[in-house]
Amino acid sequence: MLTEERREKILHLLDQQKIVKSQDLVTQLNASESTIRRDLQELENEGLLERIHGGAKKGQLLGFEPNMSEKTIKNVQEKQTIAQLAAMLINEDEVIYLDAGSTTLEMIPFLQDKKVTIVTNSVKHAAKLVDLQLPTIILGGQVKISTNAVLGSNTIDQLKNFHFNKAFMGMNGADLNHGFTTPDPEEAAIKRLAMANAEESFVLIDHSKFNQLSFTSVAPLSAATIVTERCPMEFVADYRERTTIKEAIQ
Repeated sequence: MLTEERREKILHLLDQQKIVKSQDLVTQLNASESTIRRDLQELENEGLLERIHGGAKKGQLLGFEPNMSEKTIKNVQEKQTIAQLAAMLINEDEVIYLDAGSTTLEMIPFLQDKKVTIVTNSVKHAAKLVDLQLPTIILGGQVKISTNAVLGSNTIDQLKNFHFNKAFMGMNGADLNHGFTTPDPEEAAIKRLAMANAEESFVLIDHSKFNQLSFTSVAPLSAATIVTERCPMEFVADYRERTTIKEAIQ
């Protein structure tokens, strides 16, 4: 097998599995340990993966964020399951904060019959909420086109004056050491303040966002309950030591 072909196969396996073991690569690619070691070193030098003890994991692009269109078509069933569980946590007459994000967007159909007031920093969310004739306040500021989130100093000034029974937040990752993270520092500031002004905060993430890290820290894991369809078995014990996890799939 040619070197380039072998390395393409390694990257393909990483796309599927997120983590690969060196010994498995030796077997699957019929290569020596020293060859696989050199391959992993070269791929790490190119920023395509990160070597770990006994293998490699997919490199994380800390500042990368897919746009809203890309987010809404990924893991749709999981997001709907999470959204339904999150909506069940809302009581009558509560004021809630609904953060911009594809998973929080999926909550909106489940709010239709609830007596609730919603504050959001998402143009897309606000439009859907108004379509359902739900009492809605949208924060003012500059709209970030890629995520439809409203950001900036005006947004923060307005948000400082609001207090919520519950905040439902989107995040790009949850990490055991760095907590909840997101790529954009401006979005992180909005998220951080909304969580601080809520009696309870809930972070909605699917299984793929556990042990994922983005550029900006928002809050420690202890600052919110995680609502997910399932936490991967290999992570669940460590995360439960740091926060509460509500899983839709038991």
